[in-house]
Amino acid sequence: MVKKLILALVAILLCVPCSSQAQQRRKLKLLISVDMEGIGGVVTEAQLGPGVDGWEYQRFREFMTAEANAAIQAAFDAGATEIVVADSHGNGQNLLIEKLPKGVTVVRSWPRPLMMMQGIDDSFDGAIFIGYHASTANSAGVRAHTISSARFADVRFNGASMSEASINAAIAGHFGVPVLMISGDDAAVAEAQKQIGPIEGAVVKWNYGFHSARTLTPEAAQELIREKVKRAVTRIGEFNPYRMGAPVLLEIQFKNYRPAEVLAYLSIVERVDSHTIRFTGKDIVEVTKFIEFVTQYESNLSP
Repeated sequence: MVKKLILALVAILLCVPCSSQAQQRRKLKLLISVDMEGIGGVVTEAQLGPGVDGWEYQRFREFMTAEANAAIQAAFDAGATEIVVADSHGNGQNLLIEKLPKGVTVVRSWPRPLMMMQGIDDSFDGAIFIGYHASTANSAGVRAHTISSARFADVRFNGASMSEASINAAIAGHFGVPVLMISGDDAAVAEAQKQIGPIEGAVVKWNYGFHSARTLTPEAAQELIREKVKRAVTRIGEFNPYRMGAPVLLEIQFKNYRPAEVLAYLSIVERVDSHTIRFTGKDIVEVTKFIEFVTQYESNLSP
């Protein structure tokens, strides 16, 4: 009997460190959304797409992938156990996925209901934004725009002009997930910190104008991103979700006249002025689906 009690006590004592180790290895799940305009060195269309003017695009896909990898590796080093990467620029097929570590999964292409944050849900612990830019309402910033540089002059939620960073933070906040860190030019980082809160920021270039900047070299940008991501993940308990009150009143101001005219044919849409429409969503998810419809729908969609 005494022997059994001793063995039981030993088993309990042996389990204490096991339990402590298990706590230390708790799951830490992150979403990393990667855009391209805020990557170090990006200044014009030459770096941003595979079209006629995109003579530097292939090189800058490498740099975009390297900055994403810097964030991924730093997050894993800081304790992340699962990472989803959302390729969130242009056609959504920019990251060189063969150069990403096997421990991540990747969201690619469009359309997708949660736009640049597709893949997130309430099982995530934090979100990180890499390569982001300032909003279309910002007078500063390299390639500053919101969602569509060709179509939108402003995007407002509940009367406030939004950036892609704050829109995506609101999507994360809907699921109770805080944003931890952002990288991009100085205007993008400052704007995000003002809108979202005191998140970590990696400034990889300083804007002189819409198509000009002073920039870090790729190696230096990646080093800074690693530093800021590692710090952000170790501080994860200090960040709060950015929550948008419901319902969400969306206003989109178009650069052209006809989109507002035609969208107002829908009974759920109000035309505010010649270039602006208004839509009320029950929550941020309904609003993002509407925005995705506006940007993606064409009558000749196929298959």
